[in-house]
Amino acid sequence: MKDYVIKATGGNDEVRAYVATTREMVETARINHNTTKVATAALGRTLTATSMMGLMMKNEKDELTVIIKGGGPIGTILATSDAKGIVRGYVQNPDVNVENYPNGKLNVAGAVGTDGYVQVIKDLGLKEPYIGSYPLVSGEIAEDFTHYFALSEQTPSVVSLGVLTRNTEVERVMTNEQGSEEHVLCKEFDVEQAGGFIVQLMPFASEETISTLERNIKDIPSITTLLKSGKKPEDILEIVLKDLDPKILDMCEVGFECNCSKERTGKVLQSIGKQELQNIIEEDKQAEVTCHFCNKKYHFTEEELVELLDGIK
Repeated sequence: MKDYVIKATGGNDEVRAYVATTREMVETARINHNTTKVATAALGRTLTATSMMGLMMKNEKDELTVIIKGGGPIGTILATSDAKGIVRGYVQNPDVNVENYPNGKLNVAGAVGTDGYVQVIKDLGLKEPYIGSYPLVSGEIAEDFTHYFALSEQTPSVVSLGVLTRNTEVERVMTNEQGSEEHVLCKEFDVEQAGGFIVQLMPFASEETISTLERNIKDIPSITTLLKSGKKPEDILEIVLKDLDPKILDMCEVGFECNCSKERTGKVLQSIGKQELQNIIEEDKQAEVTCHFCNKKYHFTEEELVELLDGIK
């Protein structure tokens, strides 16, 4: 099933909601960056939230970037989305490992840290982008976005994000010490479920609507528990906005896609300047550039580098 987000309202338009299923998105990111389980969870939660926030933008060319720096061993988390909810992103240290919580759940806060900030940059086509930066409150990502919405947009919000991984056994062909091939079962993991929701109260929301939403949210299971049980975003919307007459406004297909290309990468090489590019040509005779977002590698021959050098104005 492809990933998608539903946009909805409820309570006579006093509530707006975004509900997402993003398993393919997060699994693509995991494969691209070969992330550990906890890094997969941290990046996946951030990508899911960023996708839903991208869909909140009004204009087709608007872009949104989220940067999370918590001082933990994972380093920086960066995700960016367009107005269609198509995202890309990475973590600085995809190999991070921290001890799980006693209940066995992934300790995302231990990897992210709590001494830092979440920064949201909105490029709305104006002269200067909007930049908002707010302290992290938990490092578990969802609570930090809840805090961001409350402070930055003065919008009371409920944010739920989750990534569930599962262990798998994959048969690999290995070459042994004697040089012959043999089939070996390797223990690996993939993303079983991922998703989230953002529910926001409008300034004119009545006390009755607020109380109903609080009651619905109070004992709701985790987003991954709901998805694993077979619930779709439409079903989750009915649970979250029970008794608030939810109305679906749109259904948006989302995913992880990188817009990198050899041409764009060449422009990056040109941006380092004539002297630096000349040094690469003289010393290395070639260049290989890796995209941070998708880990795709682009190789440039000496002839291609000279052509780029000649193209610098």
